[in-house]
Amino acid sequence: MVTEEQVRAVLTDVLDPEIQIDIVNLGMVYGIDISEDGKKVKVTMTLTTMGCPAYDFLRDQIVEKVKQLGVEDVEVELTFDPPWNKDMMSEEAKLVFRYLF
Repeated sequence: MVTEEQVRAVLTDVLDPEIQIDIVNLGMVYGIDISEDGKKVKVTMTLTTMGCPAYDFLRDQIVEKVKQLGVEDVEVELTFDPPWNKDMMSEEAKLVFRYLF
């Protein structure tokens, strides 16, 4: 059965198309819920800004990567509560971000 750690690991392959840092290290993944039978995964996430045009791309990448783990159904729930901010990034992402911007 798939674990939260496995899901989080494949989500590190989903990069924000504008800054090329993964959504996990950016702090955009708020939650991962796995059904008891392991066939359904729900990823709760946010975007760096409301109305970000990358949502459809990110959602499709999330679904593709998680299904590679043998999951049958992947739901991506978008939330802005709490709103994303730079403090949510991992230390590694903050370091990269400082050099990029």
